[in-house]
Amino acid sequence: MNKNYDSAFEKELPEITEEDLALINSFSQKKLTKDDVFVFSVILCDNEIDRDFERFTVESIEKLAELFVGKTAIKNHSMNSEDQSARTFKTEVIRDEAKLNSLGEQYVYLKAYCYIPKIKKYETLIEEIQTGIKKEVSIGCSVEKSVCSVCSKDVRLGVCTHKKGRKYNGQLCYYELVSPTDAYEWSFVAVPAQRNAGVTKKFDLGEKRQMNDVLKAINSAQGEITVSAEEAREIASYINGLTEKAKDAEIYRESLENDTVKCFAFTVETLSNDIAKSICEAISTEDLRKLNAALKEKKKCFVVPQLAKEKSEKNPNENSQFRF
Repeated sequence: MNKNYDSAFEKELPEITEEDLALINSFSQKKLTKDDVFVFSVILCDNEIDRDFERFTVESIEKLAELFVGKTAIKNHSMNSEDQSARTFKTEVIRDEAKLNSLGEQYVYLKAYCYIPKIKKYETLIEEIQTGIKKEVSIGCSVEKSVCSVCSKDVRLGVCTHKKGRKYNGQLCYYELVSPTDAYEWSFVAVPAQRNAGVTKKFDLGEKRQMNDVLKAINSAQGEITVSAEEAREIASYINGLTEKAKDAEIYRESLENDTVKCFAFTVETLSNDIAKSICEAISTEDLRKLNAALKEKKKCFVVPQLAKEKSEKNPNENSQFRF
């Protein structure tokens, strides 16, 4: 998912301090001076709800601040090393006391300080940054959970039925990105998608499509399979979500079977409850639902008021001498 920052770069270039230079040199094999590097700052993400109706919590932003130190900047999330363009040498979590986000909370964002060596290869890029051509960015990271704002459940487990962007009893549904586990890179992108900040989020095994791929790989594997601790946790969470769904399905199935047996008793009086129950247990839930609907439709034809009078078969002309 690509979410790009609309105005990620700060207009004023930061001053290079001796401390900054020391941090920059910790990533370089040759000693660099202030004249050797171009330094700029960029906003990577914030705690606002974005256009995909997702947002980072403040705790997640603080964790990402740690994870993004040392990470490289690339172009359009390309995996080609030729597209590397800058490196992050420090980060800072900014709490804006004069601004609130759409939830009425203090606006918080992650600011990264990066450097580009002043060599011929990057002359055009530096010029584009300085003139405001290159200013939209997007980040790549992974998180442990994506939590629904309505029910507080991890949406990746499959137990949440709410849709982000919709309102439930007046409450907007959005997903909170919780507990980042890794930060991969940040990229220069062309088209802004975010109001203030944008992000690309990658959930290693959490998305249904990816989990299906994992399950296919497991089913087709021959011999032993090795998974990491994080992968094992993701698979366990996925299984727990399926277990919760199975419990709900079991309750529904049992209720449907009991109701169908009662319908049989009303519409087919000669059929014993045991046989009716055996029929219900032997068919799929979908077929059982259809059978239940058909029996209920037939049941309507037999509905007679319990206190209705029986029709008299006597000749209406009998005892006519007593009629007035």
